[in-house]
Amino acid sequence: MIRDNLDPRAEGHPAQEPTAAPPAGLWDRMRADPQYAPEHLALEAVRRLGPEAREWAESARAAHPGLDRDGLAQLATRKFVTRARLSGAVSGAAGLPGAVIDVGVLAWTQARMVLHIAAAYGLDPQHPDRATDLLVLQKVHKASEAARLALGVAAGRERAGALFRGSQTPLRQAVLRLSVRLAKMAGVRAAKRVFAKIVPGAAIILGTWANSSATTDLARRTTALYGQRAITAPPQP
Repeated sequence: MIRDNLDPRAEGHPAQEPTAAPPAGLWDRMRADPQYAPEHLALEAVRRLGPEAREWAESARAAHPGLDRDGLAQLATRKFVTRARLSGAVSGAAGLPGAVIDVGVLAWTQARMVLHIAAAYGLDPQHPDRATDLLVLQKVHKASEAARLALGVAAGRERAGALFRGSQTPLRQAVLRLSVRLAKMAGVRAAKRVFAKIVPGAAIILGTWANSSATTDLARRTTALYGQRAITAPPQP
């Protein structure tokens, strides 16, 4: 499992952070229900990573009192673009399963970045609306209404554990569907990463570029969205 290798005390974020990869329980849900994999990831990210993002923002503001919201958002962007680039370069898993792990880690890293940027602009990273934002910003859904509906379906399927255990979908078919859904969530360019993993020698070079490019594009969209919201809404206490 890939772990964060940046100093957790740098740039004002807390000393203890979750690992870079999605938790095992989330992988199980996504593999069993690949059609709603992005929705399961978004729901879990807000639950698990929202408190971390809030704590990071508080620590960063204390450590950098001269930085405004835009400056804090840039700190978060640099932090997670670097992590996305590193995850694309150091992953050694091969074949299709390795590709699924790569795009899953990338989508999870991007979700953390979005929540950190939201917290930088004074928005609550633990609010259920952040899951909706994630799916729209990552272009899984074009509109918030569609994203909310899909999240509701995913939440219902998550509660119905018996549905997952009774799935008859062949493993390889489920893994392939999962890889496509996660690649779409992580960015169109990141989809090339899935296929590059199957070509020896191409994965490291393309992975580094694809991860960095997709995450940078997402950061730009996220900063624009939350920066505009921050103008019209007061920061969370």
